Amino acid sequence: MLVRKNLIRTSVRVLILAVYFTGWFAPATVFAQAAPVVKAAQAKPITDADLKNVAGPKPDDLAKGDPGGALTGTVNDIVVSDSKQGLTLPDLVNMVGQNRIAINFVWTLIAGFLVMFMQAGFAAVETGLCRAKNANHTMMMNFMVYGFGLFAFWVMGFAIQQGGCAPNTNLGGLSPLNSEFTVNFLGGKPWGLFGQKGFFLSGSSYDVGVMVMFLFQMVFMDTATTIVTGAAAERWKFAAFAISTFCLGAIIYPLFGNWAWGGGWLSQLGANYGLGHGYCDFAGSGVVHAVGGLTALAVSMIIGPRIGKYTRSGKPNPMPGHDITMVLLGCFILAFGWFGFNPGSTLGASGAGNLRIGSIAVNTMLAGCTGSFGSLLYMWIRFGKPDASMAGNGLLAGLVAITAPSGFVNTPGAAIIGFAAGMLVCLSVEFVERVLKVDDPVGAISVHGACGLWGVMCVGLFADGTSNYGGSWNGVNGSVTGLFYGDPHQFVAQLIGCATLVGVIFTLAYVLNWVVDVIVGQRVGAASELEGLDLPEMGALGYPEFQLVTLGTGRSVEIAAQ
Repeated sequence: MLVRKNLIRTSVRVLILAVYFTGWFAPATVFAQAAPVVKAAQAKPITDADLKNVAGPKPDDLAKGDPGGALTGTVNDIVVSDSKQGLTLPDLVNMVGQNRIAINFVWTLIAGFLVMFMQAGFAAVETGLCRAKNANHTMMMNFMVYGFGLFAFWVMGFAIQQGGCAPNTNLGGLSPLNSEFTVNFLGGKPWGLFGQKGFFLSGSSYDVGVMVMFLFQMVFMDTATTIVTGAAAERWKFAAFAISTFCLGAIIYPLFGNWAWGGGWLSQLGANYGLGHGYCDFAGSGVVHAVGGLTALAVSMIIGPRIGKYTRSGKPNPMPGHDITMVLLGCFILAFGWFGFNPGSTLGASGAGNLRIGSIAVNTMLAGCTGSFGSLLYMWIRFGKPDASMAGNGLLAGLVAITAPSGFVNTPGAAIIGFAAGMLVCLSVEFVERVLKVDDPVGAISVHGACGLWGVMCVGLFADGTSNYGGSWNGVNGSVTGLFYGDPHQFVAQLIGCATLVGVIFTLAYVLNWVVDVIVGQRVGAASELEGLDLPEMGALGYPEFQLVTLGTGRSVEIAAQ
C-alpha cells in the first residue's frame, strides 16, 4: 500500500512538472471539459473527496454498454496525490486540457503516418495487376503522386478545403483557418464554397494545430490521387499524369472536401434545411474514394482502352497482371493503413466521443472481412473457382464502403455494408468493362467509385444514433441517425451528396482532363504502348534481368536472361 501511495504521489508530481516545463497550450474550450470539477476558481488544494462528490455514471448505465465513450474515463477515475504542496483546481484544469491536446496531436499524427504507408499498398496492388513491361512506369506514378499531389495541396489545395474550417477544439481550435467564401442561396441561407486561408501554410497558418490538420488531410488527398493511376495504367503519358494529379490535388479534391469537411454547403444541409445532420462522411467514402474513383472514370474515358483489350465485336479480352502475390500483399498493407484512415478521423483520442475509436476500428476490420468473403463467394459461385484478385478487391471494397459510416454504425451494420460492397464490386467491374466499355486494369473505378457511393448512402441507411461526438455533428445537436433507425432526412442529405459527386465532381474532372488532353495529350503512342512504358517513358525496365517472351497462347511471360 505504501509503495502504491508513493508511486501515485511521484506520478502526479512528474505530470505537473512536465506540463509546466513543456508549455503545451490548452484553449478555454478544452478547459471547459473539466468544468464539473471546478466549483470555484480559488487556488485551494483539491482532495480525492472533492472529486468523489462529482456525479459519475451509474452501474445501470454502464451495464447497457457505452458505444460513444461518453461514460468511459470520467472525473471519478482521477486520483489526487496528497503531496506536500497539494494540487489545486487550476492545476487540475490545466493538466487535463493540456494533456488532452497533446494526446489528440499524437493520435492524429500517428494515424496520418499510417495512412501515408497506404501508398506502398496502392503501389503494390496496381503494379502487380499490370503487365511486367509496365511495372516501372506504374510504380513511378504511385511514387510521384506523393510529390505532385502534396505540392499542389500545400500551394492551394489545403486552403481551398480547410481555410474556413475553424473551430476544432480537438486540435487546439485551428483559429487561423477562419475565412470561408460564402454566397446566400435557396432561402437566403449561407452556402460555403471554398476556404480562403492557409495558402502555402504561411502567415497565421504557421500554427502547430494547422500543421497537424494539414498532414492528416494531405495523406487523404494522396489516397484520392493515387486511385486514378491504377485505372489509367499501361497507356497514360507521364507528363499528363503529372498535370492531372496537380489539378486533382489543387482543385477537384479540395472543393468537395470543403463542401463536406470544411464547413461548406453540403455539411450545412442539416442546419440550413433540416436534412438530418447534413451530408455526413466520417472518413471519406465520398470525399476521398468516390472523388478518386469518378476522376479515374473520367480519365479512362478520355484516354480509351488498352490496345487489344476489346475485339472488333466489343468483347473484352482478359489481360492479367504479372504478380498476384504482390497484389495480395498490397491489400494487406492497405487494410493495416485503414486503421489510421477511419479511427484517425476522430482527430483525437480524448474527450467525449473520441473514445469511439475502438468501435470504429472493429467496424473497419469487420467490413473488410465480409467484403472479401462477398466477392470470393460471388466469383466462386459464378465461375466455379475463387478468384484471388477479386478477393483482394472485395477486401478493399468493404473497407471503402465502411469509411463513411464507420463512426455511426454498429457491428452488424458494418458486416452487412462490407458484404454488399464485396458483391457490388464484382457486378460493377463487369458493368464498367462490358457495358461502359471502359478499360480499368485494376478495378479502381468499381472499388473506389461505386463502393464509395455505396458507403455514402450507408450513412443514411445504417447510422444507429449512438454516436456522440461532443453532442452534435455539423452543428446539429444529437447523434446521426439513418433511415433504418427512423430518420429519412439523413438519407436525403446523403443522396444529395452522391448527386453532387456524380453531377459536379465527375463533370469537373472530365473537363479539366479533357483540357490536359488537348494541350499535352493524355495517351502514349501505339508503339510505346505495345513495347511497354518502362523503356519509352521511364528509360529503364522494371525487371532488367528478365526478358519478355510470348507463348503460343498469346500470353506474355518473363524468363531469366542468360
